[in-house]
Amino acid sequence: MTVIEAREAGGPEVLVAGMRPVPKPAADEVLIAVEAAGINRPDVLQRQGLYPPPKGASDLLGLEVAGPVIAVGETVTRFKEGDFVCALVNGGGYAEFAVAPEATTLLAPDGLDAVQAAALPETIFTVWHNVFERGGLKPGDWLLVHGGASGIGTTAIQLATALGAKVIVTVGDGAKAKACEALGAVHAINYREEDFVEVVRAVTEKHGADAILDMVGGDYIERNLKAAALEGHIVQIAFLEGSKVEIDLMRLMMRRLTLTGSTLRLKRPETKARMAEAIEERIWPLIAQGKFKPVIDSTFKLEEAAEAHKRIDDPAHIGKIVLKTT
Repeated sequence: MTVIEAREAGGPEVLVAGMRPVPKPAADEVLIAVEAAGINRPDVLQRQGLYPPPKGASDLLGLEVAGPVIAVGETVTRFKEGDFVCALVNGGGYAEFAVAPEATTLLAPDGLDAVQAAALPETIFTVWHNVFERGGLKPGDWLLVHGGASGIGTTAIQLATALGAKVIVTVGDGAKAKACEALGAVHAINYREEDFVEVVRAVTEKHGADAILDMVGGDYIERNLKAAALEGHIVQIAFLEGSKVEIDLMRLMMRRLTLTGSTLRLKRPETKARMAEAIEERIWPLIAQGKFKPVIDSTFKLEEAAEAHKRIDDPAHIGKIVLKTT
């Protein structure tokens, strides 16, 4: 099968096509003929040599795929050959075939094509766990999302809005602001022109954000403490501007805030399985009702993975970037 390999750590140009044997599913895995594979920020970090795959996982990039099941392991009971699925994988997605655990494989929602289905797993698992489970977002709450036009951001806007919350986002330009507001964001803040702390306080009438999803880090960490509501939750999922900062924790104590974070890839299989069940129960119906649809920025052929990574490195992109094998 054709795969995309990273020759070394570096920029998009290190991604090249190669050939490898088709993997065989373990007892609790399914083999998927990959029609599409989503590209995510962790892929970029792995390409750069900053996020090695966990022990036992494929060294190939790619954390989410969609396509038909073509073989199942001996203990698999939920799926059969021919089922059209999307799956969260620990690696190996940038390939024509990939194995996925049964526990993190889901029947693709009706009405979505392979590209749209491949844009779901990594992003939805991340948003569900960090916004709703760790962030404790409830109907009526205010959610602040940094990077609102990203794949994570566009997903968080739609899911939070569909489940009754109010969303504020930060973005880098007017086009992204319009895109986020069209998806349901109550207000989009251009961080190049405005202080998000002041705007959040104003828009929420001094209440603040009940939950904050941050992938920026750097000086945003201290400022998030100022933007958060009393007993708010701040969830860190990445550090585009750095993770080593000096902050005053007195505000965290006085306002009874929770500062937390997580990584999805290293979570225990049973934890991911529980998340998959909740997503199938709570999120899949929203897709069927037309309340959520993945935002696709662009698609590239599998062999154009380097170009696709140039696109995700470009801050102008809005939504998900997806590789296609057909």
